[in-house]
Amino acid sequence: MYDRVKGFRDFYPEEMQARRWAMDTIEDVAARYGFREIGTPALEPTEMYADKSGEEIVEELYSFEDKGGRDVALTPELTPSVARMVVAKQQALSKPIKWVSTRPFWRYEQVQQGRFREFYQTNVDIFGSADPAADAEILAVAVDMLTDLGLSAEDFEIRVSHRDILSGLLESFDAEVDTREAIRAVDKRAKVEREEYLDALYGTGLSYDQAERFDELLQTGEDDLDELAERSEALREATENLRAVLSATEDFGVREFLTLSLSTARGLDYYTGVVFECFDSTGSVSRSVFGGGRYDDLIEGFGGQPTPAVGFAPGHATLQLLCERAGVWPEETLSTDYYVLQVGDTRATAARIARDLRELGHVVETDVVDRSFGAQMGYADGINAETVVIVGEQDLENDEVTLKEMDEGEQVSVPVDAFPGEHDRPTYADFAE
Repeated sequence: MYDRVKGFRDFYPEEMQARRWAMDTIEDVAARYGFREIGTPALEPTEMYADKSGEEIVEELYSFEDKGGRDVALTPELTPSVARMVVAKQQALSKPIKWVSTRPFWRYEQVQQGRFREFYQTNVDIFGSADPAADAEILAVAVDMLTDLGLSAEDFEIRVSHRDILSGLLESFDAEVDTREAIRAVDKRAKVEREEYLDALYGTGLSYDQAERFDELLQTGEDDLDELAERSEALREATENLRAVLSATEDFGVREFLTLSLSTARGLDYYTGVVFECFDSTGSVSRSVFGGGRYDDLIEGFGGQPTPAVGFAPGHATLQLLCERAGVWPEETLSTDYYVLQVGDTRATAARIARDLRELGHVVETDVVDRSFGAQMGYADGINAETVVIVGEQDLENDEVTLKEMDEGEQVSVPVDAFPGEHDRPTYADFAE
């Protein structure tokens, strides 16, 4: 008997049915916005991640030397792979490039609520547009995915910020500040005690008084952004961009789902503009459900032409936690439209009926292990078959089959040549007198 590797999961059919519903739902939203599906490899050169995030990232990777002597890693995220793909065909690709992908990723990190070492994400990205409408469309896709899953504005909150406002505020102080580390400290603000948070800011070059003032400025509301804009030209441009994005979300019909939160930082280094994170409004899901933002420098960093970009990546584990908390995650049970039951030497007719029902788009099972009548009925019940079509030798002698509804127990005899006939979803009610 073997155990699973820690941080990796099995999904049985009941679980996968619910997961498939969620994947299909969010992919359908992306498709409606014109995002095209791509596929990427499970292995990439380890140096691709080290060059982007520093050598310390290697400790978080499943990396190894392959049989050809190459240093490779299981992909921990999609963005570098997508950047590589854009650079490879940059001149030939029509702009904007709108891509979507759902696939597993791997990171060697501490297992906790909603975080595993193998995890699934749907990445949604737009390359080639710096217009605030692109940021707004990404936010609209995110909101539509959540609402199509059955969630409402009371269930989640999307907090929106701007990295240039954060860096501009830090630069406005008379101090030599490590902006990168200060933004990382802000990203952890809600996860640590205030004293630890202020200590972290102090460690980046701010005095304690400056750290306190900086944190006060992060509480600025949307109506007071003009006060920040007056501090520097960089802050004026950043606040104008943020307001333009939020204004565009009004046109996209999702502004009510968004909250301005300048303390939302997003720790990844490649963000350059608007950033956002989605949270469970009740706090029951203890971490961000997902996040995203603008990363205009990434393509150029991978050797391509300067290309603005914006995107996000909902993780399926945290999405499931949110849906379960809100009571919209589907019941994890199997569902079957029809079970075609055989009694005696009736396989040819039973197979014809099963084929006809499948051609109508139904989920249909039939006996493939030569079970008794009772065993087949038990199996049909076990797979939650809604309707059982009984094809028995005696019935066929009368040119009939029996249609039985499993929930109500009602059954009716039906002419075999009339089943399924012209009915899209034939049931007892279609044939009962």
